[in-house]
Amino acid sequence: MNQIRFKAYNLGNYLNLPQVQQYLTEEQRRDIRVVGTVLPFKVNEYVINELIDWNDIPNDPIYQLTFPQKDMLTPQHYKAVSDALENEMPKPELKKLLYDIRMQLNPHPAGQMEHNVPELDGVKLTGIQHKYRETVLFFPAHGQTCHAYCTFCFRWPQFVGMDEMKFAMREAELLKEYVKQHTEVTDILFTGGDPMVMSTKNLKDYIEPLLDPELEHLQTIRIGTKALSYWPFRFTDDKDADELLELFEKVVASGKHLAIMAHFNHYNELKTDVVKKAIKRIRNTGAEIRTQSPLMKNINDHPRVWSKMWKEQVKLGCIPYYMFVARDTGAQQYFSVPLFRASQIFRKAYQSVSGIARTVRGPSMSANPGKVQILGTAMVGEEEVFVLRFIQGRNPDWVQKPFFAKFDEDAVWLTDLKPAFGKEQFFFENELDQYYREADVEQDNFLAAG
Repeated sequence: MNQIRFKAYNLGNYLNLPQVQQYLTEEQRRDIRVVGTVLPFKVNEYVINELIDWNDIPNDPIYQLTFPQKDMLTPQHYKAVSDALENEMPKPELKKLLYDIRMQLNPHPAGQMEHNVPELDGVKLTGIQHKYRETVLFFPAHGQTCHAYCTFCFRWPQFVGMDEMKFAMREAELLKEYVKQHTEVTDILFTGGDPMVMSTKNLKDYIEPLLDPELEHLQTIRIGTKALSYWPFRFTDDKDADELLELFEKVVASGKHLAIMAHFNHYNELKTDVVKKAIKRIRNTGAEIRTQSPLMKNINDHPRVWSKMWKEQVKLGCIPYYMFVARDTGAQQYFSVPLFRASQIFRKAYQSVSGIARTVRGPSMSANPGKVQILGTAMVGEEEVFVLRFIQGRNPDWVQKPFFAKFDEDAVWLTDLKPAFGKEQFFFENELDQYYREADVEQDNFLAAG
C-alpha cells in the first residue's frame, strides 16, 4: 500500500495555492490574512482537492468550515488588526493587540479552566477535565493540533499560542492513577486538538495502561476526532494505519468498549471513497463510530443537510449522536443560530429519518451547568416557553428534569434565557452558585499553599 503524503498549509503559505490564486479575490485573500491572524488557520490538500467545490466560493460549506471569513471578527476587531498589519505594527504591540482581542472572545467557555480541572494528591491535572461524574476528558500532549482547523472550533485557544489557556498532559500514569482512585469513572474521552494526529506508538502509550484489569470500572474509551473528515488516510494509507487498527482491536479484545466520536459537519465530508473505506476498516475492528456536529449558520443550518447527513452515516454503519449549539466563544456571532430556529431544524430533520437514525440528541448546549437540550417550544396558559432539560449536569440529579424559559426569538445561548412563569431563577442556579463558591475557596487554598 502506497503511503499518501500529508501536506498542510498555514497562514504563511496559503496564498501560493493555485485554487486561492484562481478563485479568491484580492479582498477575500486579505480577509483571510486579517482573521487568520487572530483565529487559527490550517488546511490540507485533501480538504482543498477533495472536499471544497471551488466553483461555489464563498458559499461552499467546507470552504466556510476551513477558511476564515471577514465577519468572523466584529467590525471593530477587524479594523484594528487590518490597520495593524497594514502599518506593520511592531511585533510586541501586535502581540498585545491580538491577546486583548482574543480575551474578549471568551477563550474558555463553560468553566473549563476554572471548574473542570481536577487534582491528584494536591497536584492540578491540567490535561484532564472532570465535569460529569462518569466521564473524564483527557488532553494528550502529543495530540494538541489537528489535520486542519475548523473555523468554529471552541478549542481555538489551543492553537494560537495562548499557552496559559492550553490543556495538555504527557503523563499517562497520572491519568491511570486518577481513574484508579475514581471508581465512579466509566468513560474516558481522548480529545485535543485531535488524538489522531499522534503516531500509533504515542497513542499506545496513553491507551494501553488503561487496559489494566485493575481498572475494571472503566468501561468505555472514546476518541474524539475530525480525522475521518479531514484526513481519512490516517486509517487506510498512513505508514502506521494498520498498527492503529490493531490497537483498536486490542482495546476491544480487552473487554473495553471503543467509540470513535467522529466530527462530521456536512454530508459532503462523507462523499469520498477513502472516507467510506476508513469507516469500514474502523468498524471491522469492533469499534463503533458515533457522529456529532454543532449546528452552524453558513454551513449546515437547514434540515435537509442534517437528514441527508444522518441517513448517509447510518448507511455507512455510523451512529448519529449529537447536534450541538454553536458555543459561546470565538466567532459565535458568525455561526450562531437562534435557539427556536435550531429546535425547528432539529425537529424537521428528525422527522425525516427512520428510527435507526433517531439515536441523535439535540439541539444541545454544552454550558456551565451541563448539557442542556432544547426540547421545543410550547404554550403554557398564555405564555410561550422553551421546554428544556439536562442531558448531563454537574449534579447528576438535574438530568432529565424538564424546566422552562421565557420564549426569546433572539436567544442563542443558555445565558440569554430567563425563567418562565415569573420565577427569578432556574431550579439549578442556587446549587450551581454554591458549587462555584466552594470551588473558588478550594482554588484560593490551593494557591495559598503554593
